[in-house]
Amino acid sequence: MRALYFVLLSLAIVSCRNQGSMDIKDAKQASIDSMKIQIEKQKVIDSMQTEMAKVETQKKEVIVVNQPANTTASTNATTTTTTTTEKKGWSSTAKGAVIGAGVGAATGAIISKKKGQGAIIGGLAGAGVGAGTGAIIDGKKK
Repeated sequence: MRALYFVLLSLAIVSCRNQGSMDIKDAKQASIDSMKIQIEKQKVIDSMQTEMAKVETQKKEVIVVNQPANTTASTNATTTTTTTTEKKGWSSTAKGAVIGAGVGAATGAIISKKKGQGAIIGGLAGAGVGAGTGAIIDGKKK
């Protein structure tokens, strides 16, 4: 009977020991897979940031050629290259005016007893305040 207990105890110890090593291997593999996924995500983020940087630095070049009025003289033409950036979207002043007008009109209509008159007055006041705030932001950007 002791021999049977000894064999069962030995089998239990061996099976538990193998199970632990399998769990460690699975945990290592899961960790490696997780790191690979994070690396792929970071590659996508980096490529998107690179593309955004390219779009922001894209510039329009204008070439101006100045030629002298006298064509019998030697051809001393000077070439000047100027770089200008294309402005996209609305200025902060315009955005502020539109947002302020919308918020002011809504607030004026809600607060006033005469809804139409309150919306007009609130819209005008909001547009003025929004345009002023946007102008301050534009000034700081320059």
